[in-house]
Amino acid sequence: MRSFLVGLFVLLATTSAANAARKSGDDIFEPGKVVAAVSLSTQTMKVIVGGYERYVWPVSTGAGSYATPPGVYGAEWLSKNHRSRKYNNAPMPYAIFFYHGYAVHGTDQLSRLGSRASHGCVRLHPDNAALLFSLAQSVGLDNMTVVIGD
Repeated sequence: MRSFLVGLFVLLATTSAANAARKSGDDIFEPGKVVAAVSLSTQTMKVIVGGYERYVWPVSTGAGSYATPPGVYGAEWLSKNHRSRKYNNAPMPYAIFFYHGYAVHGTDQLSRLGSRASHGCVRLHPDNAALLFSLAQSVGLDNMTVVIGD
């Protein structure tokens, strides 16, 4: 756990968004905070609750020219039964929107989890998306952070 946190801190130190968060005094690992840390290289998400790693899940991120934007983001809004207006009304259950229409959300394309397959969003198994959504609701949007890194 500690080695993961050290690795995540190194990742955070390399992004200007993280530097801004640290300068503002916001500690994303303190009690009552939830971090969804997505690795683009391993296609996994580690969920850290109150500074402790609780879950590791496979994800699908952006494929081809549809990149998932790296950085540190606060959760902006939630939508339990969202549908994409941009992509043929595609279902996006348990969506946590974090940046310009990008979201972490459930998918029905379970066989593609663990590989790049989306239009930029972070896809999760629907059960995992529901759990993350519930965590975000319980701690509040101000206490939910999405970190996207290599």
